[in-house]
Amino acid sequence: MASGEAGFHGAGKKQCMSKDKIRVRFAPSPTGYLHIGNLRNAFFNYLITEKYQGDLILRIEDADQKREVQDAVPKLLDIMKWCGIEFNEGPGINEKFGPYVQSERLDIYKKHADELIQEGKAYYCFCSSERLEKMRADQQAAKQAPRYDRLCRKLSKKEIQQKLDAGE
Repeated sequence: MASGEAGFHGAGKKQCMSKDKIRVRFAPSPTGYLHIGNLRNAFFNYLITEKYQGDLILRIEDADQKREVQDAVPKLLDIMKWCGIEFNEGPGINEKFGPYVQSERLDIYKKHADELIQEGKAYYCFCSSERLEKMRADQQAAKQAPRYDRLCRKLSKKEIQQKLDAGE
């Protein structure tokens, strides 16, 4: 690296020069309270952004809402503040690239999923969680690696539309 250039080398990442700003994400799941491993990761990310004058982004990965602990996020923010870790972006913090809560990004994900389906690069799956759990258990009992059997990939456009119209 030439003198005066900052760099960060990640797996498969292009070297960042001083003109590029490093953006590092800390993305905890609020399914419980912050544990020491997550705090360590947040601290490492903080140190990287401090060293290279980057941005530390908080993104809440609340995909598992059945297990969400209601006060996990406020307690996480309190601990981060107590540790001196400040985020440059996140929920309620300089929201220029938000939303920063996964469940608030569903419209974005749907748009891209619909594009993939239209391009034939993805397909709808209508399998019940019970069917998927049974298939997984059967495969594990047979000492096979669990994997989806692509049942719904074989559906015709008419069958797909009927299932969508039925609210499946």
